[in-house]
Amino acid sequence: MAMTQPIDTAPIDAEAAFPPFDPTYFASQLFWLAISFAVLYFLLSRFILPRIGGAIEERRDRIADDLDTAAHMRDQANETVRAYEKSQADPRARAQRVAAGAKAEADAEIAEAVREADARLDAQQAESEARIREARGAALKEVRSIAAGAAAAITERLAGLDVTAADAEKAVDAVRKG
Repeated sequence: MAMTQPIDTAPIDAEAAFPPFDPTYFASQLFWLAISFAVLYFLLSRFILPRIGGAIEERRDRIADDLDTAAHMRDQANETVRAYEKSQADPRARAQRVAAGAKAEADAEIAEAVREADARLDAQQAESEARIREARGAALKEVRSIAAGAAAAITERLAGLDVTAADAEKAVDAVRKG
């Protein structure tokens, strides 16, 4: 069996200070602080910060390249859009010219058809007016003879006078002239 050491039951000095705050250790603490700072500064400046700076620089270059590529692609897209619009504008203009030509041709055909129809209608109207004049003249002659016959019949009946057709026509003409 092994012997155990007795536990130190001596009272703890209440006056003793916390070792990091004890002024007797300040010099060694400052020394190790300076050494630790120098080592960390050396490690950061030689190894870690150059790697971080390189990564940042690489990322900045990649972003600049991506922006240049995007600007180039945007320019290509704009050029493609302009080319597409031009390719659409040429057939559209050609179609408008064809449509305008077809419209002008149709307008000319319609105008010619209207002129022909107007000429036919004018000829028919002149012919109809001539027939109306003839019919009117014939009707007026007929009315004159009917009026003369009626006047002769009325005179004979009312007055009992025998009137010739020539005298009755003269009397109708005299009344017509006023």
